Amino acid sequence: MSRVAHLRALIEHPGTGADERAAAQRMLDRIMSKPDVRAAGDERSYGPRYTRVGKHADLESIAELIRDDIAFVRVVFADAPQTSELRVADAIRDAPAEITYSVVGLPQENSIEITIEGVPAEWGGAEGVSPQLRQLADELVDLLNSYNHEGAAIGRRFFARVRTPHETLVW
Repeated sequence: MSRVAHLRALIEHPGTGADERAAAQRMLDRIMSKPDVRAAGDERSYGPRYTRVGKHADLESIAELIRDDIAFVRVVFADAPQTSELRVADAIRDAPAEITYSVVGLPQENSIEITIEGVPAEWGGAEGVSPQLRQLADELVDLLNSYNHEGAAIGRRFFARVRTPHETLVW
């Protein structure tokens, strides 16, 4: 959630005190009054997790956070009770237990690579790519790109690659 959205939620929340509401309103006014100093055509996009590592983080630091995110989804959400009959699908959480992930920062290629290992035969194994494996690869690329940025003036922070030991799924 953006800083603006947080401030607006704080301002509108009925439990916010008058002094806190006034401070949040001043902060919001200050943020909204800042001019955009980028040149015309300099459209930049930042992933939602971009700010977690800072703009000067190296690839290994980002790879470490991605490893933590994968472990968090697999361990914490695996046993989470479902509150309704509808279950939200998550390719990383729902992947077979024998699948493992290797996340490596490759500075010489300016990329971060996730290798999916232990793919069961029904998911394609060494013989191909099943729709489930393709969905898992897409989810992992989304996770990688959540730490990325790109734009006409700045380029990508890093290139994202997801592969199995036998095949590159996304580059």
